[in-house]
Amino acid sequence: MSIKQVEGGVCAAGGFLAGGVHCGLAKRTDKSDLALIYSKVPCTAAASYTTNKVQAAPIQVTQGNLEDGAAQAIICNSGNANACNADGVQVAERMCDLTGNALNLSPVDVIVASTGVIGQPLNVSLIEGAMTELVKGISAQPAGSKAAARAIMTTDLREKEVAVSFELNGKVCTLGGISKGSGMIHPNMATMLAFLTTDTAVSSDMLKEALGMVVPKTFNMVSVDGDTSTNDMCAILANGLAGNDEITGHGEDYDLFVKALTHVCIYLARIMARDGEGATKLLECIVTGAVDDKTAGVLAKSIICSNLVKCAMFGEDANWGRILCAMGYASADFDPAGTKVTLVSQGGEVTVYQNGGGLPFSEDEAAKVLACEEIEIQVELNQADGGAVAWGCDLSYDYVKINGDYRT
Repeated sequence: MSIKQVEGGVCAAGGFLAGGVHCGLAKRTDKSDLALIYSKVPCTAAASYTTNKVQAAPIQVTQGNLEDGAAQAIICNSGNANACNADGVQVAERMCDLTGNALNLSPVDVIVASTGVIGQPLNVSLIEGAMTELVKGISAQPAGSKAAARAIMTTDLREKEVAVSFELNGKVCTLGGISKGSGMIHPNMATMLAFLTTDTAVSSDMLKEALGMVVPKTFNMVSVDGDTSTNDMCAILANGLAGNDEITGHGEDYDLFVKALTHVCIYLARIMARDGEGATKLLECIVTGAVDDKTAGVLAKSIICSNLVKCAMFGEDANWGRILCAMGYASADFDPAGTKVTLVSQGGEVTVYQNGGGLPFSEDEAAKVLACEEIEIQVELNQADGGAVAWGCDLSYDYVKINGDYRT
C-alpha cells in the first residue's frame, strides 16, 4: 500500500483528540490562542528543537519531560512566547500541571510549547481559566485538528495541517500534523511549531532517530527571513493503536514510516514557506549534481536565504546574477563553469546561466515564468550525485510593515 493523503490532521490517527479556545493571551478576542492535543493512551514521543542559544522556557521543560521518551498530551499557547522571562520555567511547568490535572495525567507526560512575543510575562491564570472549556471541547473529528491549528497561529494567514495513511503488517497506519510559522523563520528550525501524531507502533528510540533524520531535510530547509527563533519545536506522539508490529529497528517497516513522516514534514514545510509574512510567492530551490548532499543543502539554503534573490523574485526580475552570487559566498565548493541555472513554473521555464556565463533569453518569457505563485530555481552542478531541496518565499513590502509593529 502506497502513502495516501487523507483528511484529519492531528486527529486522523486513531486515538487522538484536539481542540483550541481563546483564553485571552491573543489581543484579538476572536482569535483562539490555546491548543490541546491528547492521546487516549500513552505514547512514545520525540522532539526536535531550535538551535538558538536563547531557548524559551517551554523548550527547557519539554526536554526534561521527554527524557523517558514518553508523553500523552501537547499544550500550546500563542500570543506570548514565554521566552526570556524570569518566571518562564515555572509558568511552563504550571501549564503542564494544569494539563495533567485536567486529563488525569502526570505533568511529565505533557509537551508544552508557546509562540508569540518574546520578553513579556505570560499570565498563566488565563490558561488556567480556560482549561475546563479547552478539555471539554477536544474532538477526534477533523474540526478538532483545525481548531488546534488555528489556535497556534500568530501572523499566519491560514491553518496548516496534513495527514497520510500507509500499511504495515496488514494494518492501516496514519500519520498527521499541524504547524505554524510565518516569520522569524530560518533553517535550524524556524519560528515554527509542528506537532505530529501517529497511531503507528514505534519505539521511542526509532521515533527519535526518524525525526532526527527527517527534520534536517525538511523543516531545517525552510527560510523566510534568516532569523532563527527561540521557541521552535517539532514534536511527535505515537500511540500504537494501529496494531502493527512495533518498529524497533531498521527495515522495510521503518523505511516506509520515515517516508510517510518525510511526506508530512515536506508538505508542512512548503506551506509555511508559502505563508511567509508578506509573501506573494513560494520559492523552491532544487540543487542536483553536487559532490554530496551536504554541499547541495548549503548551496540551496544560501540561494533561498538571499534577500537579493528574494527581492528579485518579488519584482519578477530574472536577475540570475544574484543566484550565482549567493552560491559563491556559501561555504560549499562547486564549479561555476559546470553550473546550469533554470527558472521553472507553470508559466514555463527559462535557462539563464550555463557553462560559466549567462545565456540569451526572452525577458517576456522570463516574466511569464516569474509571474506565477510557485517558482522553482533549478541548479545543476554536474559534479556527482548529491542533491537537496530548500523552500522559501519572496521578500515584499508587507514583510516590513508586519514586523515594524509586531509587538505593539
